[in-house]
Amino acid sequence: MGQLLRVQNFMVSSDGFGTGEGQSLERPFGHADPGALFSWAGATASWPNRTDPGGSRGLDDYFTRDFSRNIGAEIMGRNKFSPLRGPWENEEWRGWWGDEPPFHTPVFVLTHHARPSFTLSDTTFHFIDADPATALATAREAAQGKDVRLGGGATTIREFLDADLVDTLHIAVSPVKLGAGVRFWDSPDELLDRFHRDVVPSPGGTVTHHLYWRK
Repeated sequence: MGQLLRVQNFMVSSDGFGTGEGQSLERPFGHADPGALFSWAGATASWPNRTDPGGSRGLDDYFTRDFSRNIGAEIMGRNKFSPLRGPWENEEWRGWWGDEPPFHTPVFVLTHHARPSFTLSDTTFHFIDADPATALATAREAAQGKDVRLGGGATTIREFLDADLVDTLHIAVSPVKLGAGVRFWDSPDELLDRFHRDVVPSPGGTVTHHLYWRK
């Protein structure tokens, strides 16, 4: 199938929100508790931030490991990188991930405001003003034959879905209700006109995995 554009391990609340409202430097998910949304992944043996031995194996662990499988580049929206809006008044801000970001590839941040690229460890962030098709072409070239991950947030993924560019999605639906925020969908059935779907409950019962692949 060539280079795929993949959505991996994207978290959605049971009422359809990809994140809460009121995003800030201190609260990248707004009023949403990321611990509740990500608990299924954090419990796995392969969770990259695990500091103690153990962790679950099985399906949840497979999805945690699959996050980086054959990924050569990532595309993300500006507000996955930063809560700041408008021109970059503080270029000292280098994201929420510290000196060792979890991407390990080139990352293309969609923004209308130019900013120089920079590298942290083995991740280089590039800031581009581009429509979805152009951004994908740029990321595919950088990925050198590997797939491209579409990292979010919800608005960015919907833009690429609207442009009919997404090949596969893994959406982890949490039982948590947010009530407000950035909506990803009104119903998981919305994508069935273009995608096949399997729905698999997490072995731990904490989320339901929705797997979509293009028809």
